[in-house]
Amino acid sequence: MRNAKGFTLTELLFAMFIGVLLLSAVYISTISGHRSSVALEGKVVAHQDARAVLEVMAMEVGMASYNPIVVAGIWRNPADCVNVSATQAYRGIQVATANSITVEMDIADSGNVGDNPNEVIAYVYDAANERVTRATNCTTAMSFLGDVAGNPRSVRVINNALGISMFRYFDGLGNEILPAALPAGIPNIRRIAISLAVETEDVAPDTMQRRRMIYSTSVVPRNHAIQ
Repeated sequence: MRNAKGFTLTELLFAMFIGVLLLSAVYISTISGHRSSVALEGKVVAHQDARAVLEVMAMEVGMASYNPIVVAGIWRNPADCVNVSATQAYRGIQVATANSITVEMDIADSGNVGDNPNEVIAYVYDAANERVTRATNCTTAMSFLGDVAGNPRSVRVINNALGISMFRYFDGLGNEILPAALPAGIPNIRRIAISLAVETEDVAPDTMQRRRMIYSTSVVPRNHAIQ
């Protein structure tokens, strides 16, 4: 009967060492894959939210000054949405700054602005809370992109941190109407550029940084050119 030769202590230790290395490699690969997946998911959610908001803003801003029945004195005071505005020459763009805009439109075709919930819309960039708010018919402004700290949100709006205006205005010749020329230059607005600079709310686990993205679009409020 032949004696069976077992493993030496050195061989066992070497085998254990190789096994630990293999397990470590699998663990690191799994963790890395998970972090990349989480980071990608956060970026996709932020992208979807920012693009959806930009599309809605473009659609609503593009409807500014819609007055199908051509009623005189239709535009409302953006402070209360009830009294007639003293600046009828501004038509459906009653407020226009680098970080806010208030547009009005008679989407109900009633010859009156304010009898439909979405006929006076105010967008404001709230830099302090890194969000964009939307208010309709002078009701309380609600978070539209981003939210106040402590509430669930996918992105932070960081236009201020990057020095990017949310709104830029241009006349019919393509010349920019600078903030110093507003609000007097509102009647000359023929194109509005909207930009949203955002970063993910959560830090990406693979880079330990927030992902930053910039989205922009250009809107031609055709009704605003109609005197």
